[in-house]
Amino acid sequence: MRNIWHFIREALSNSKKNFSTTLGAIVTIFLSLLIIGVFMVFSLIIEKLIVQVESDINITIFLADDVNAEDLAAFQDYIRTLPGVDKDGVLYVSKEDALEKFREQAGSEIVDALDGNPLPASIEIKLSDPEQVQAVVDEIILYPGTMTVIDRPDNQSESFRYGEEYVERLIDIANIIRTISLALIVLLVVVALIFINNTIRLAILARRKEIAIMRLVGASNGFIRGPYLMEGALQAAIGAGLAIGTISFACGYLLPKIQESTIRWLPLDFTSLDLGLIYLILLGVGLIIGLFGSFFSVRRHLKV
Repeated sequence: MRNIWHFIREALSNSKKNFSTTLGAIVTIFLSLLIIGVFMVFSLIIEKLIVQVESDINITIFLADDVNAEDLAAFQDYIRTLPGVDKDGVLYVSKEDALEKFREQAGSEIVDALDGNPLPASIEIKLSDPEQVQAVVDEIILYPGTMTVIDRPDNQSESFRYGEEYVERLIDIANIIRTISLALIVLLVVVALIFINNTIRLAILARRKEIAIMRLVGASNGFIRGPYLMEGALQAAIGAGLAIGTISFACGYLLPKIQESTIRWLPLDFTSLDLGLIYLILLGVGLIIGLFGSFFSVRRHLKV
């Protein structure tokens, strides 16, 4: 415990004596972590947009007018057992409900001009896993009872609507975006690690004479290294704190203002868990960079 307090005092003393290099290291850590944090926030927004679009992917099955109630109930129960289907998202839409929905979309004049109600009843299926959409459709088509309930048993594809022409492409694009976002975040962390490590190394290089003197008077490697590790950790904590504070201000004030004035569809409903995870990652990356940067920089001057 006594050594820890000594390391803290020495770290604070070194920071005061070498204020310019300390400030440079803090600013470097702050800017590097800020860039990583901003990109993580935008990656989170993109992920929310992807999830929002994927949640709109569903399957509509058009039913025959004379469908038997028991066959229909068995058909719905079967759909609920399929992987990728939201068990509470299998809904029956009657002909009357379909006509009313069409009235809301097209207007009363068009609906009033129709001769009766030409719209079929349907089943709307919400998916728990949008990537399973084609597999779900294939399983439904293979089900023996499907032919007795759909409106076009002679041409099954006409009874299903799920945007098959763009769903697969949309899912592929979403997966590509996720992969690129993760790769860029990893790349930014590596670049920041190299950049900050060089900054800390230059700061310690300026004090190599102090390290040499301490070695000459018989100080152990751990005793020499301790203050520099503590100094690196303090610099990282301050830099990470500044980055976290800036991102918190942007997410809590600036982005909502932008959303209100220009981009209303932007999903900015960040949860405390979303932002908390980003903040923990930034703090962890900062501390790792500060500690390892100091450790390896001092290590060069401790070699015999």
